[in-house]
Amino acid sequence: MRSSNLPHQPRLDHIRCLAAGLVFAFHLVHLFYLHWQPAADKPWFGLISEGHTGVGLFFTLSGFLFMQIGLHHERIDYGDFIRNRFLRIFPLFVTVFVLAISISRDNFNPQDVLYLFFSNLGRAPTSNTFITGAAWTISLEFSFYLVFPFLSRFVREHGAGFLLRLLALMLLFKVGAWLVTERSTHMFYSTLVGRFDQFLIGMLAAVLFARHRARLARLGMPLLAAAVLLVVLNSALQARYASYFLPVPRQAYWIFWSMLEAGAWALLITAWQVAPVRMPARLDRLLCRGGEISFSFYLLHGMVLYIAHQVLGPVVLTGRVMVDSLLIGVPLYFLCWQVAALSYEAIEKPFLGLRRRYGERLPHTQQFQAPKDTAEVS
Repeated sequence: MRSSNLPHQPRLDHIRCLAAGLVFAFHLVHLFYLHWQPAADKPWFGLISEGHTGVGLFFTLSGFLFMQIGLHHERIDYGDFIRNRFLRIFPLFVTVFVLAISISRDNFNPQDVLYLFFSNLGRAPTSNTFITGAAWTISLEFSFYLVFPFLSRFVREHGAGFLLRLLALMLLFKVGAWLVTERSTHMFYSTLVGRFDQFLIGMLAAVLFARHRARLARLGMPLLAAAVLLVVLNSALQARYASYFLPVPRQAYWIFWSMLEAGAWALLITAWQVAPVRMPARLDRLLCRGGEISFSFYLLHGMVLYIAHQVLGPVVLTGRVMVDSLLIGVPLYFLCWQVAALSYEAIEKPFLGLRRRYGERLPHTQQFQAPKDTAEVS
């Protein structure tokens, strides 16, 4: 995905492609085989059985990317920024929303239109069916956009300590919410209380990356290996002890879950930016294309999977979940890719061409220089 406000960073496209792939694998495995049940006996399969972590990766990546833009610009024009964000997500999101309210037309109420801004709450039309269900995240993402220009300015003025103070408050809010909410796991999973800190951690990672890039680059491959290990370990522990699908609706682990998840992903994003990994040019272009169409892939893959499930029914080839998932997953992934590419070209791309610059670029020598704070993180 190329931005008119930041030099293209192919490796961030790679991460987008990964995030979309994780959510695809998660939905594939549960729709066809696990049926939305925990897989505690397969903890090392956790990156897939708890593949909703791809959503956390998307949120963390958003914070990282936008904070990079914030550090590149002396000022961000709020109106132009929101205009660009609107052009980025609403054409496809509204398309999916119209599909959702059409499906449930007999139960439609005029006030349901407000769910365009609250698709993660209540009885949002998009959450009534699997084929539009992924849209619940879009309202959260847009909420991040609404406050980001202010956060970016305050970080530039007060440094990383500002983000740490917000994270401390978020932790307090989570403890309070956990104590008074009967279904706190679902609440943390699907609301700003449980997700805003992931965006903040992504922003914090961008600030630290800007300040310590040379030092991080020297660590290179060891840093990447540590990040991959942490991501896998984090998912394995969740699958084994604190799955989202456990019948227990209130788990103390979930107070800290989003921060742990975002911290691991932030380390991976940072490490992938500096690790000296060489890949064939064709693979690089393929991953970049995957990142480019990732939004369409994310919102529409559920429809493709559901249709395939209705047509094929249960697919048992070897009787082993992981093997069967791989065997049917490869062709279905390719099919989702084609649908996403079509959607990107027909719906997203024309509107993306209407975006414009929304900030004043700093001189090159001043870019990525966040002010130091008395609570500086080194």
